[in-house]
Amino acid sequence: MRGEPSCPKCGGRVRAPGLFADTWQCDVHGTVHPVQPVIPPSVEALGVVVHRTQVPVWMPWPLPIGWLFTGVASAGDDRSGGRATAVACSGPGPLGGMGEMILVAEELGVGLGARYAGIDGPDPGSYMNVEKPPQAKVLAAGRPTPLWHVSGTPDDRAVFAGEALGMWLWAVMWPEQSGLLMYDELVLTDLRDAGAEVELVPCGALSPRLLGP
Repeated sequence: MRGEPSCPKCGGRVRAPGLFADTWQCDVHGTVHPVQPVIPPSVEALGVVVHRTQVPVWMPWPLPIGWLFTGVASAGDDRSGGRATAVACSGPGPLGGMGEMILVAEELGVGLGARYAGIDGPDPGSYMNVEKPPQAKVLAAGRPTPLWHVSGTPDDRAVFAGEALGMWLWAVMWPEQSGLLMYDELVLTDLRDAGAEVELVPCGALSPRLLGP
């Protein structure tokens, strides 16, 4: 995903708009919102995504103790603005060892969350049983937000999804036991509303999960 835009659904190469199409094209998935090259985590990198996105930029805030911001990705181009965002954080896992989390906000059909979740997608609908009570709840932009467990994902991760501010919200955690964090009623802030507080975000090394789940 570094260096040039890529397909949000498969990570493959995409063709820029040109003579034959006025949208970005993936050979497999057709018209897509391209994922922009991922750059090392910094307050400046976060600011770039926050200022151009059309969707929320979710981060647990305050971060769990010992956790760091470890990267941000976005899908969309300069014409359309960001149509999906992915924020990575890493820190001590609830059962020991290192835990990692990627929070994705996206419009319907973009497919970035499903890619990190390891399912076909592009949306979580058929992988969630919303007839059952939600398995987790977060406070997203001050609103209680139910999240359902997403089935059919690889065994190395826990995935939850729901809807917040009219967009899909995905929470993908490695290893699977890190999903226990979701039962602590995490408080998620949309960094578009955080103002100067964004400058206080502690940064770690870039999470390889952002480059290829």
